[in-house]
Amino acid sequence: MMSVLKYKSAALKSAVLGLTVVATAFAPISAALAQATSEWRDLNAENTLVIDTNKGRVVVEMYPELAPQHVERMKTLTRQGFYNGQKFHRVIEGFMAQTGDPQGTGEGGSTLPNVPGEFTIRHGADFPMVTASRPRGSQIGYLGAMPVQSQVQELIPIAKDGKVHAWGLYCSGVLGMARAGDNNSANSQFFLMRSYNAALEKRYTAFGMTVQGLDVVRKLKIGEPPVDPDTMTKVQIMADIPEADRPKVKVMNISSKAFADLIEKTRKEKGADFSACDITVPTKAE
Repeated sequence: MMSVLKYKSAALKSAVLGLTVVATAFAPISAALAQATSEWRDLNAENTLVIDTNKGRVVVEMYPELAPQHVERMKTLTRQGFYNGQKFHRVIEGFMAQTGDPQGTGEGGSTLPNVPGEFTIRHGADFPMVTASRPRGSQIGYLGAMPVQSQVQELIPIAKDGKVHAWGLYCSGVLGMARAGDNNSANSQFFLMRSYNAALEKRYTAFGMTVQGLDVVRKLKIGEPPVDPDTMTKVQIMADIPEADRPKVKVMNISSKAFADLIEKTRKEKGADFSACDITVPTKAE
């Protein structure tokens, strides 16, 4: 006998069947909360990389909510001084800039064991994502300054573990981890996106966003390897830098009314073509 799934709500029925739903029905925060939320926030100093290069400084905020083991690996190697002096050995125009290989060939790594792939992560209702749009069967939005995509939250109650999948989107400025053919072969090499590339999504771990210095990333010499490659002169965790010397960067709070207004404005301009990469979460230097 054929069984029929009983839907608890119209919203759940729409999610399961993949129907398009009016975006305003899924506003992530109430208007009152948006009004009360501060427009700007500080970077998470414990999870922020400060990368000084011969071309300038790059600041990248990382998100353990997406890839806890990758964030921990980056912090461990950074605190060991592993990245200091390493070259950008693979820089491709319109794609990305890769570094983190002490050999400078793309074949090297650290002495630590490899990190398993965290291409997607399963999350519950407490996932701190702000939704910007709901294309068929998914939610697209932001986690901190990071563009992300998730299965719809209405599937959470019917999932066996009470969770759904989410993953980072490879927009310009996103931090990703390089690997070999084995999905679990990430070690020390990482890359920063110079442009958007959807082909990497759910195949390479995305776990951070450049909040300052994307112009620096785009100035790096091109090549595989480049002639006279650029280098990371010093890489630090922001929390380890004396407070007076830390980068003075603020990021727009994605739960603020200002960001909700930015989403609405951009959605109206882009219409059906809207994507999370159309918005770079604003930052300001102080």
